[in-house]
Amino acid sequence: MKTRIICLAVSIILTVAAANADEITVVNNVLGPEGPLFVNGNLYYVGWVSSTLSKWDGKTVTVLNHTAGCGHNGLALTKQKTFLIACDDEHGAILEVDMAGKQLRRWDVDGNGQELDGGINDIVITANGGAYATLSGPFVDPPVAVMGKILYRAPGSQKWIPVADDLNYANGIGVSLDQKTLYVGETVGNCILKFTINADGSLKRRSNFALLNLITPNKVNTWWIGPDSMKIDSKGNLYVAQVYGGKILKLSSDGKLLHIFEIAAGTGTTNVAFGDGEKDLYVTVVKDLNDPQAKGSIVKIANVE
Repeated sequence: MKTRIICLAVSIILTVAAANADEITVVNNVLGPEGPLFVNGNLYYVGWVSSTLSKWDGKTVTVLNHTAGCGHNGLALTKQKTFLIACDDEHGAILEVDMAGKQLRRWDVDGNGQELDGGINDIVITANGGAYATLSGPFVDPPVAVMGKILYRAPGSQKWIPVADDLNYANGIGVSLDQKTLYVGETVGNCILKFTINADGSLKRRSNFALLNLITPNKVNTWWIGPDSMKIDSKGNLYVAQVYGGKILKLSSDGKLLHIFEIAAGTGTTNVAFGDGEKDLYVTVVKDLNDPQAKGSIVKIANVE
C-alpha cells in the first residue's frame, strides 16, 4: 500500500458490517498501518504515512525507528534477527535495522546502480537467508507506468539484483514452503502471479496463479481493488489482503478459495501476520481509504482451519 493510493478520487460505496465480536482492536491510531510481524510475543508493524517502525508488547506501543521520507511499508525479519524495511516513497529504498530500530545499512540503488524510483513495496526472506523485494511504480490516478520489478538479494550478498520486470504495480510477495515458487501480487492487475525459483534465486516460468475478481466479487470499481500484501502459513496456504476489498482471502497452494475473513474495522486491509501457532491473525487495516492520513488500526481475529 502507498500514501498516494489514499488520495485517489475514488467513490467508495460500501456497507461495513457491524463489528464482529471476535474482532479485537489491539493497536489504534496508526497512520498507514502495514507490515505486521509477531515475534517472541511482540507485534511489530510499520506506518507508511508516519514513516515509523513500532512495537506493541501487549500493553505499550514503542516507536523504534523514524526515518523521514521513507514511507515504511513492508517489513521482514532476517535470519540474523534484523529487520528489512521497504521504503515505499517515490524515491524508494531498503533499510536494514536491528530489533531496537537502529539503522545498520541502507540501499538506494539496485545491483546495477539503478535508483529504486517507484518505491519498494514489500520484502520476503527465503529459507536460505536470501530475500526478494517488490518495486511497484508511481501511484498516480489513473496508473500509467507498468514498471514493477522483483529484486533478489542472495545470501551473504549486499546487492539487490532485478530478476523480473514489467509487473503491473508489484506488491505483496511470498515464497512457497518448498522454496520452489515465488508468488507476487499485481495490485492494478488484480491478480497474483507465480514464478519458478532457480537454484541461484533467479526466476523463470512467469504464470498466472489467481485472478481475484473470479474468486470474490469486487466491492468497488477502482484500479486499486487488487491484492496488497500476503503471508504464507505452515501448510502452504496464502493469506492475501485485498486492499479495497476490506477482507483477507485464504487461498490454497493451488489457488482455490478456502475462506474469506471480512474485516469490520475499515475499508482498506493492507497486510496480515500470524500469532502464536497460527491460531490468530493480526490484520492491518485503514479505516477509510479516502483519508489522506490513512488512519487505521491492527485487529486480532481467530484463524480458521
